[in-house]
Amino acid sequence: MTQPTDIRRDHLATALCLAASGVPVLPLRAGKVPFGNCPTCAKNACGGRPNMKTPGPCTCPNPCHGWAAATTDPNVINSTPWTRAWRETAGVAYHPGGARLTVVDLDNHEAITWARANLSATRTMPTTRGEHWIYRGAMQSANAVRPGVDIKSTMAYARWLGPGTGTMTALPDAVRALTVKEPAPARPVAVTVPASSTSGVCPHRTPTYLDRGIAMAEQRITEAGEAVHATVYRTFLAVLSTHGRCGCLTETHTARLFTAAQAKGESPRHCTDAWTNARTRLGL
Repeated sequence: MTQPTDIRRDHLATALCLAASGVPVLPLRAGKVPFGNCPTCAKNACGGRPNMKTPGPCTCPNPCHGWAAATTDPNVINSTPWTRAWRETAGVAYHPGGARLTVVDLDNHEAITWARANLSATRTMPTTRGEHWIYRGAMQSANAVRPGVDIKSTMAYARWLGPGTGTMTALPDAVRALTVKEPAPARPVAVTVPASSTSGVCPHRTPTYLDRGIAMAEQRITEAGEAVHATVYRTFLAVLSTHGRCGCLTETHTARLFTAAQAKGESPRHCTDAWTNARTRLGL
């Protein structure tokens, strides 16, 4: 009869084997959860950052900080603090993203049926209620990307359930797309256009110049990688400073700017406030 000590010894051997192949591992306690932070790291007192992409400056050898504790270092895995954990472990977990892998966790029959119809075949492992589909390539992790489907890759851990069956294939775009949120459609907003002082004719700019300027403004907003609020305001200010007094701007032009801003996540209210603040600053 297999004794608990033998099972735990097998877990350690499995962990060392995975680590040798470049897969970061950590022990799991009962309930499929990592060991809690040690007293030194309680309430993040060590300065570690377990919720970030790296565990931070913490050098504590204990297997705490969840996924961030996963390691391929056999000296750490065989260290005294970890040895105590292996004596109590109920299983082995690994950090898929650390091994440049992604696990699509299918939690029920309906999810498996969906995957077979929509995802490319790859290595699979049976779980208690469903299957793990494992692909080469890392991505952001996310839960409940669709009914019964979780994605475990970077900043997450997955249980090691065995080598599985089938040939591992490259992470398909269909999986990456599951974490991409569709931008909300731009809502039309009533925009106040400065009153014309020249019967709608710009005295110093041609219509072609104006259209090019609006297109450049749209591009500036669209390409903003950060500080979107500030970029939108500065862009509105630039457009109004050039065309806000000559009467060549129309609601069509301003609607294009608002649409570009809302596509970057700005709310209609933010757009209206930025437009109003820019007009106020220019005295329009």
